[in-house]
Amino acid sequence: MAQAKFLKEADLAAWLGELAKGRKVLVPQKDGDAVVFKPWHEGVKPVLDRQATESPKKAVFPASEKLFRFSYIKDPENPGKVRVELEEPEKPEPALVFGGRPCDARGFLIFDRVYDSPKTRDSYYVARREATAFVTLACPEASNTCFCHAVGSGPADSAGSDALMTPVEGGYVLEAISPKGEELLKSPLLSDAGDKLAQAERVKAQAVESLPPAPDFAGSPEALMARFDDMGFWENASAKCISCGACTYLCPTCYCFSITDEESGMKGVRMRSWDNCMSYQFTLEASGHNPRPTKAHRLKNRVGHKFSYYPLIHKGAIACCGCGRCIKSCPVSVDIREIVTMAIEAAPTAEESAQPQGAKQ
Repeated sequence: MAQAKFLKEADLAAWLGELAKGRKVLVPQKDGDAVVFKPWHEGVKPVLDRQATESPKKAVFPASEKLFRFSYIKDPENPGKVRVELEEPEKPEPALVFGGRPCDARGFLIFDRVYDSPKTRDSYYVARREATAFVTLACPEASNTCFCHAVGSGPADSAGSDALMTPVEGGYVLEAISPKGEELLKSPLLSDAGDKLAQAERVKAQAVESLPPAPDFAGSPEALMARFDDMGFWENASAKCISCGACTYLCPTCYCFSITDEESGMKGVRMRSWDNCMSYQFTLEASGHNPRPTKAHRLKNRVGHKFSYYPLIHKGAIACCGCGRCIKSCPVSVDIREIVTMAIEAAPTAEESAQPQGAKQ
């Protein structure tokens, strides 16, 4: 591990100014009652004393992005013949996400298995991923909606981060996690952490102690599959859900999208935009048929994807970082922890256990 560095609180703005030279720096800022990630500029003081309302997912996976522009060009010798010209977007500018929590950076590891795998490589996602660095802030204290420790993480988890920052008396201890992080920590504003490192370790330990008891998600893939056809279970779980989609838009690990072409005359642009699996239109087919016609079906898919389908495909990795945003910001207090726990506790009945393998459709 690279040598730990110390940054004085008074030097934070100056360091951000250094980091902003040649790259876009996104920091958590107040926006009404919310805290969102927006570009830093001189005079902006990042909000570091609370978890941001939204994750910094947009930095690498924009809510709406142009994949390419296209033009239809008619052959002047044969007007019935048309060719298509494509114009790719410019390469993404270098960026730094500063002040997110460890769960925010860890969320991109869920994306990586899908969009940057040996079988599938999304060039748009990969380009932004490679152009973006993450300096995360270790959580000094957990909230009652946090459950990172139940999904294999923790308040100071460095996975996915390039540098980890821990608040201590008078400033922050910074630890480089990757080569990108080592470059970021070469500033003359940073000094050797010295005895501040021991204080940082105590802050991390106290954060772990502040966590509520961890729900046990062992066996969730099999338990949720066992409840797959039990619509009574899912109707009960979704009874108070209003299908607003806040959980999907705020989630650091939701990565579904739709693609649309926006045309004007002989020109147009192909757009990729976030989509929401809790929306009725998400699976609505052109025929009018919808394989997920009710919110119970849609919630089953959302929970099942994170705690069953994804783990079964990706060697047990749960597609959730435990940030708790879907719980904290849900207007009707749907708690995904409770749903998964109920599925695990609802052991299959004798009739279900006796059902022949493959009998379910």
